[in-house]
Amino acid sequence: MHQSYKIVFLFLICLAWNLSKSTAQQAINPIIHADVPDASMIRVGDTYYMSSTTMHVNPGVPIMKSKDLVNWELVSYAYETLGESDDLRLEHDKNMYGKGSWASSLRYHEGKYYVSTFSGNTGRTYIFSTEDIENGPWKQQSFRPSLHDHTLLFDDGKVYMIWGGGEIKIIELESDLSGIKPNTERVLIKNAHEPIEGDIMLPAEGSQIFKVNGKYYLFNIAWPRGGMRTVIVHKADNLFGPYEGRVALQDLGVAQGGLIDTPGGDWFAYLFRDNGAVGRIPYLVPVSWENDWPVLGVDGKVPMQLDLPANKSLIPNIVASDDFKRKKGEADLPLVWQWNHNPVDKLWAINGKKGKLTLKTDRVDQSILTARNTLTQRTIGPESMGTIKIDVSKMKDGDWAGLTLLQKDYGLIGVRQIKGQKQLIMQRSEDSHEIDVESLPFTGESVLLRAVCDFSERKDEAIFFYSIDNGKSWKQLGDTLKMKYTLPHFMGYRFGLFYYATSQPGGQVDFDYFQITDQVKL
Repeated sequence: MHQSYKIVFLFLICLAWNLSKSTAQQAINPIIHADVPDASMIRVGDTYYMSSTTMHVNPGVPIMKSKDLVNWELVSYAYETLGESDDLRLEHDKNMYGKGSWASSLRYHEGKYYVSTFSGNTGRTYIFSTEDIENGPWKQQSFRPSLHDHTLLFDDGKVYMIWGGGEIKIIELESDLSGIKPNTERVLIKNAHEPIEGDIMLPAEGSQIFKVNGKYYLFNIAWPRGGMRTVIVHKADNLFGPYEGRVALQDLGVAQGGLIDTPGGDWFAYLFRDNGAVGRIPYLVPVSWENDWPVLGVDGKVPMQLDLPANKSLIPNIVASDDFKRKKGEADLPLVWQWNHNPVDKLWAINGKKGKLTLKTDRVDQSILTARNTLTQRTIGPESMGTIKIDVSKMKDGDWAGLTLLQKDYGLIGVRQIKGQKQLIMQRSEDSHEIDVESLPFTGESVLLRAVCDFSERKDEAIFFYSIDNGKSWKQLGDTLKMKYTLPHFMGYRFGLFYYATSQPGGQVDFDYFQITDQVKL
């Protein structure tokens, strides 16, 4: 090879190597390919904390921690349950699907952490506070009414909440946060979606306010008819206005969130995107400043690569496998687990030595959506697979147990006992109608069940498998579940371990383990 060609060849090899190395060391959007919507974020020193929406699962308002803005781990929850009403407990045909607690606001002020949220079904606004965000304990306060999509602000010795839809309002709180100060409510911005031209399908909401260099920046989102979710930013020199508004980002529907800075002085917007059945997933967007305005994105677009450390697996910090073995002093349930609605503590237990999760029944239900003590954790994209081993030897007639992908249009694979005979069944729900797709006789005491999810390119499909030889071979049962994100549940699909009675209570099942992986090989 001619010497000059050798030089060019070596140069190209080095360039390619450096580019691949650079790409490998960069973060990729979305930063979390899982349902983590309505994020609120703070930085304390060199540590970031983020809260998110909970809806109908408990414990509630997850707190996540990161050192690099990209890789997050669950470290806490603000509460165990919101209360004990029938809808929270799945009693008397009532439920809180799609309700519970919605968007939260996370703040740090004078050595204490605060996270506030609101609930449409309890009709209250909640403020939780602690000096130790990772370990608690949390103090709870609440008051009426429920302030929709509010943002909490500590400013010049006073505490405020800003909230609303279309018309954005502000109130001052009592100094002890016990309620709203009388006669302090006022309209902050009459029509916060005005910067968007044309008809509006969703008026401005999702308020988050920030004070940067003495100026106030209010983030909202709105949805123009025929368009996409859009970020709107209003700026003012005074908290009470007047405010000037601009469209800050309109790309891919990535919207709703706020501002965060790094110790090095870089700025980002944390936002999320509706991404089909896996849920609403977080993105980071670089922010620059021009004439005291935050400019989101790169040439108005959401970049897929970020100049931040590379993403690591969501396992085990957002989701995790669990063999239910526990050492002395360990928590019964890792933070990745959340119950569907309020749990009934007397009906579940973990034997840490044997590595068993036991679920029992004390009433009759006719659907997995009314059954209590379904134990859930997130699915993740672009692919994920959940596997359980379950002992069904102590079931009673009419009992159902197994593994579900939980949403309004759920799918499941499980064991059902009728007249002393057990069956393996794949079932799915379509438009609130349950369909037994395929069933097989089953005579064993334990079985392995598996659900495989494909969220890539919003394919949103799942298939179910079983193994009766302890995982040596697997067979598909039933057909393909077409997963659909529905507003009645307002949550991405979740893996769920379930057990309920349809004829007589008093039985039990034992789960040996739950395994999750993002490396799907069929």
